[in-house]
Amino acid sequence: MNSKVEQPQGANAGDIAKYVLAIALVAAGVFGYIWFDQWAGALRSLLVAAGVVAGVLVFFTSGKGHQTREFLAESRFELRKVVWPTRQEALRTTWVVMIAVVVLSLILAGFDLGIQFVVKSILGR
Repeated sequence: MNSKVEQPQGANAGDIAKYVLAIALVAAGVFGYIWFDQWAGALRSLLVAAGVVAGVLVFFTSGKGHQTREFLAESRFELRKVVWPTRQEALRTTWVVMIAVVVLSLILAGFDLGIQFVVKSILGR
């Protein structure tokens, strides 16, 4: 956990301009995808990807972008502490979940059929 105390701060004009520019870059990539419909699909997709990458790069230069980079770095550090299950443990857990889902599905289907039978009996069908 981060021990630093963070004071909430409003976005300054420079940050707002960066947010607008980042959104405009992504929108420009999407606009290029739509506008240049005669181009190959892969090339048009590259326009969108370039717009998103440029938008993210501009966003990362803002205050919130700095906080986001810091959060991602701390998250990566915390992921190193995780004890990941072995392949065998993951497979066993997956099978338990799948069996539980099937059993619960059968139970719910049984309740549904029972309620359906009672309703049909009441309605006389």
